[in-house]
Amino acid sequence: MAAQDWKFSPKTAWIIFTAMIFGNFMAILDIQIVASSLNEIQAGMSASRYEVTWVQTTYLIAEIIAIPMSSIVARILSTRVYYTLCAVGFTLSSLLCALAWNLESLLVFRAIQGFTGGGMIPTSMTALYLLFPDHKRAIPLVLFGMVSTLGPAIGPTIGGYLTTHFSWHWMFLINIIPGILIATIVYSNQAIDQPKHSLIKQLDWLSLIGMAMFLGGLEYFLDEGARHDWFADVAVRTAFITCITGAMIFFYRSFTSPNPLLDLSVFKNKNFTLSAIITFVIGMALYGLGYMIPVFLGQVREMNSSQIGHIMMVTGIVMFCFAPLLAWLIPNFDTRKTVFVGMLLATFGVWLNAHLTIHSDYDFMFWPQVYRGIGLMICLIVVSHLAMGTLPMHKIADASGIYNVMRNIGGAVGLALINSSLDWLTAWHVTELNSALTPANAVFMERLDQLTAQYAELGEQAQQLAISSIYRDVHYQALTASFNDLLKLLSLLMLGAALLTLWMDRSRKMSI
Repeated sequence: MAAQDWKFSPKTAWIIFTAMIFGNFMAILDIQIVASSLNEIQAGMSASRYEVTWVQTTYLIAEIIAIPMSSIVARILSTRVYYTLCAVGFTLSSLLCALAWNLESLLVFRAIQGFTGGGMIPTSMTALYLLFPDHKRAIPLVLFGMVSTLGPAIGPTIGGYLTTHFSWHWMFLINIIPGILIATIVYSNQAIDQPKHSLIKQLDWLSLIGMAMFLGGLEYFLDEGARHDWFADVAVRTAFITCITGAMIFFYRSFTSPNPLLDLSVFKNKNFTLSAIITFVIGMALYGLGYMIPVFLGQVREMNSSQIGHIMMVTGIVMFCFAPLLAWLIPNFDTRKTVFVGMLLATFGVWLNAHLTIHSDYDFMFWPQVYRGIGLMICLIVVSHLAMGTLPMHKIADASGIYNVMRNIGGAVGLALINSSLDWLTAWHVTELNSALTPANAVFMERLDQLTAQYAELGEQAQQLAISSIYRDVHYQALTASFNDLLKLLSLLMLGAALLTLWMDRSRKMSI
């Protein structure tokens, strides 16, 4: 590739992009690193179990609003200025989160952190297409995919380590120095594009308000609905009404305004639409697995956060080690076939994981994580190229925001389905298992005799304790069976998403 094909010098492009994707990594990591340590925050803030969940909910609501907004704000201010402001805002809000004096102040600072962090994620993807020419995007795409997958993979490990050896405040303090460096590097380098301040006069404020109502209400409805029996709760009903009202305003303005807030015409592109569906399912897998596996290990296997992180880090290590091979695969194989194989690998990993027992541990989790890690990394990286690779350059910014928000909505839908299904599935399996716990059941009586003998030194309480132990095991078995049901359903959805690649068009070929 001749040097004149680069809009920027290769060195400048790489310096800017490296700083941006590290900021992207911080924003994604902050979701998982905090989620893994909510118990510690709850104790530190003297909050209830329900109240502390808002530390995560406020971040996610602010983030999902910021992601699609980023395209229009970046065009108004320029990509460099907008990203710098996001990095500065994320850094300052991280410091304020660590210094928060009560739960209310922490929630305000978390909302700012989510809004600024959400702005960095799609902006770094847009910058990739602006900084690198068509045929030089393989390695940047690999790095972008590593960041998107490593954050959820190693978040529990880092969160567990920091809270075990230091305090929950360090989950926020670790952002300070990298955030300062990122903001400095991006702002001090060459402008990626030029600001268009005149666009602010054309900004459709009604559409902006509608989009915020739609996405914010949707995130709250999905996140809190399962915890509060959906429409039985006033706040959840209000969020649903807000979501529907906002959606009507946003979509009406998007299709009738001469200058829509977001260019939804990108969905006319077959590759983008199918890729958006695939990334929606990938979001369900990433967030769903990131929730179910730690819950299984914590509740059924009774592991602490450090032990859970030790098991979960396998996925991150596999992704990191596989990255060099992926940089070679992308330019040498049809991207559609690469995504198909990646989805099959990830599907196989999830299916293997759907055979949990109450004794499953590191050895059982190892190979499913290997297959999932390789498959999901392939998909996240290559699907983004399939989505953007056939779009004209002036549509990339809007497409990036929409594409990234699809993954987040997929994750929110996945978690909502898991939380709403888990209780009734567990109750159903408990009923099935309890029906077999009768004196006529030889296995039950043999287990009862074993445990009674084990607790013999407790005298009259021995048999009662043995029965309680058996019913506790029944609950664990029912919970495990419920996770298996959900994992099998997820694997079928992923298989269906893999088949969508058969209808895609070939995208532009890349080289290293």
